[in-house]
Amino acid sequence: MSKRKSIFAVCDLEVEYAYNFMEYLNQKRSVPFEVQAFTGAEVLCAYGAEHPIEILLISDKAMTEEVRKLPVAMLVILSEGVHKPEYDQYPSVYKYQSSDEVIREVMSCYGAEQEQHAVPVLLKRETRLIGVYSPVGRAQKTSFALTMGQILARERAVLYLNLESFSGFEQLLQKSYEKTLSDVLYYVRQENVNLIHKISGVTQSMQNLDFIPPALSPMDIQSTTCEEWEMLLDALVRESGYEVVILDLGDGVADLFQILERCSQIYVPIRGDVISQAKLTQMEQLLKSWDYNGVLDRMQRIKLPFHSTNRIGAGYFEELVWSELGDYVRKLLRKESNQ
Repeated sequence: MSKRKSIFAVCDLEVEYAYNFMEYLNQKRSVPFEVQAFTGAEVLCAYGAEHPIEILLISDKAMTEEVRKLPVAMLVILSEGVHKPEYDQYPSVYKYQSSDEVIREVMSCYGAEQEQHAVPVLLKRETRLIGVYSPVGRAQKTSFALTMGQILARERAVLYLNLESFSGFEQLLQKSYEKTLSDVLYYVRQENVNLIHKISGVTQSMQNLDFIPPALSPMDIQSTTCEEWEMLLDALVRESGYEVVILDLGDGVADLFQILERCSQIYVPIRGDVISQAKLTQMEQLLKSWDYNGVLDRMQRIKLPFHSTNRIGAGYFEELVWSELGDYVRKLLRKESNQ
């Protein structure tokens, strides 16, 4: 008999809010919970008496003494700004913000718990690691990785990880982030027992593609050991709901070839000039001399159509998918799926 996912219950007296939130969460393939919506305490309590609830997100207006007695692993108040003082013992999130932000705050609270939560049962395919790297500069590596990520995310749960020393993401998206990959790497070094939930509390979304905001300092990338990168990847492969993790790799990553060795597919954007060809040849010779033949076998050289845009913010992401580069990626994925 197969196990069920752990339960994430949301209870709100506003029927439309409760069911819209449930529908949104169920569409996010990366959320490793079964989501149940309730519009009243009575039905919630009847359900909770028969089914263990891992996370309960409940409106302060729907709270009752019976609800407080439910054996839930974590209860979070869905607040409209002010709630009763007796509920101060519970963490709370503001109701009228984006669903993504609500989820992120709930998972951050969940990951902050001192006791280790049971890893949710994941009903998913094996997680694939896709590496995107090039020794050649200005080869549109990041544009390619973001385009592929968005296209794959239409049908699968995909996480994009930028591991470059300088990503420029905050400038590109015109948005600052409270937590970034630097925080995730700190959790890794602390060997945090709730690492995967901490990661969920940092993750952002754009065009269905999840991403962890990149590190702001190159030192955070360069000082991370290969063992620490391995711990992060192990957590994503074993415990996350992602089917695909795209690694946008830079030269600052320690033991780069060892990380590439974990990838089932490696895309190497190239350019046609003599210097670029010489750099790629040097990399391939080094891989061969260091016995990274598996990396060589999985490397796929790609020469991308030129993509230029002056757009920034969310528009940059959107434009990638429908550009000539987007057409190239769709054709590439169709070809690979038919092999």
